[in-house]
Amino acid sequence: MKYLNIIFLIAFITASGCDVLNQEPQTAISEENAIRDLKSANAALNGLYSQLQSSDYYGSNIQIISDVTSDVSESVGTWDFYREMDTYVTSPGNLENRNLWSQAYSTINHANNIIAEVENLDNITQENKDQILGEAYFIRSLAFFDLTRTFGGAPGEAGTMGIPLPTEPSRQIDENSFPERASIEASYNQVQSDLQAAENRLTGYSSPNRVSEAAVQALFSRLYLYTQEFGLAEQYATDVIVNQNFELVENFADIFITENTAEAIFELSFNTTDPNDIRFWYYPSSGGGRGDIALHKDYAEMVMSRSNDERGDLIAFDTNVGVYYPTKYQKSGSDDNIQILRLAEMYLNRAEARARKQTPDITGALTDLNEIRNRAGLQDTAGTGVDEQQEVLQAIEKERGIEFIEEGHRWYDLVRTGRAIDVLTNIDRTNGEPVSLTNSGRMVFPIPSRDIDANENLEQNEAYQ
Repeated sequence: MKYLNIIFLIAFITASGCDVLNQEPQTAISEENAIRDLKSANAALNGLYSQLQSSDYYGSNIQIISDVTSDVSESVGTWDFYREMDTYVTSPGNLENRNLWSQAYSTINHANNIIAEVENLDNITQENKDQILGEAYFIRSLAFFDLTRTFGGAPGEAGTMGIPLPTEPSRQIDENSFPERASIEASYNQVQSDLQAAENRLTGYSSPNRVSEAAVQALFSRLYLYTQEFGLAEQYATDVIVNQNFELVENFADIFITENTAEAIFELSFNTTDPNDIRFWYYPSSGGGRGDIALHKDYAEMVMSRSNDERGDLIAFDTNVGVYYPTKYQKSGSDDNIQILRLAEMYLNRAEARARKQTPDITGALTDLNEIRNRAGLQDTAGTGVDEQQEVLQAIEKERGIEFIEEGHRWYDLVRTGRAIDVLTNIDRTNGEPVSLTNSGRMVFPIPSRDIDANENLEQNEAYQ
């Protein structure tokens, strides 16, 4: 069968080269079902959301990678690939590292196909075209963003190179199949460019299960913290807080127990026939999971020791193994919706941006920080130290870590703020000696070895050469 338009490749570069790229993709759309009209374009767009839902991406992997590489979670089972990340010895051959890389690029290629085909359709309205293209540009920007912060780093803090930036569909093996890495600056510029393309096309908000104008603004806010454009980070966070109809959920657990709450800006929808894997990895065998990933004892007990902090209620203890684990995602069918962007992040983004900008607004930063503390059941905190700015920033850092357990923020936050080496020191582990991150080159992950082997233009990160 000849495949056109939507050819979803496992990855755009692989060690086995043509053999893998020439396999019949399981999610390909045949010639009869190619993008020709609104119905087929929407079907392709639904497939793009499925790419995000993969267990190799937002179905569990990126959250686990971030938490297990930080001081939040640890590998206590037999899956050596997460154990490597937990102990800062990740190898270029690491399977979960490769899975994230491959799935994110598969998502990008899927988006590239939609962008290339829908742009040229003349049998759908401009309104429908803008909606589909806006969502595709956003999802491509998210994938480029995740790849850049994982394998490239953060400007001025970690990494020396960006990532390859394919923006055309990959449909055959040619010279375009072997791209070089762009700079970190160019990589984040591509994220910004795609978000601007989405912003120009999307208006309003209908459901947190679909990309919206609000989701674009929220991701802009996150992006500008990474690029240290704090005025813009504050501005976009404010746009979401003030100009969109979101509100903090009174009961913290409801964010995860109840689907599509007033706090959800963008959350991925799952069901029992299309589940995610995040509960499986964290829950012990007695609860129907694998139990490979647990919370660090010190971190869990720190959270639970904070009197009246509701977030500690979403931590459980496995008496059989003697470890703590998070219970945000707890449905036995593994059909919990997964949060990607929610309102609490906008308050904490704005708090940090206000504290970091050239003329710090400490009062405003504390106001935003206390919104999140109060919702969790805590009293206000106030900056009273000798270096008030640094004290407030560390308070924000701590609150972000607790607020986003199991949501995949902690590692990336420590890296982009230059705090990873200082914080990740002598981290106690349940089944091994304490570990420390001592090599700054390992604040970025390795380019998968099979991609390095297949593409002579692809340079490995220095710590893994």
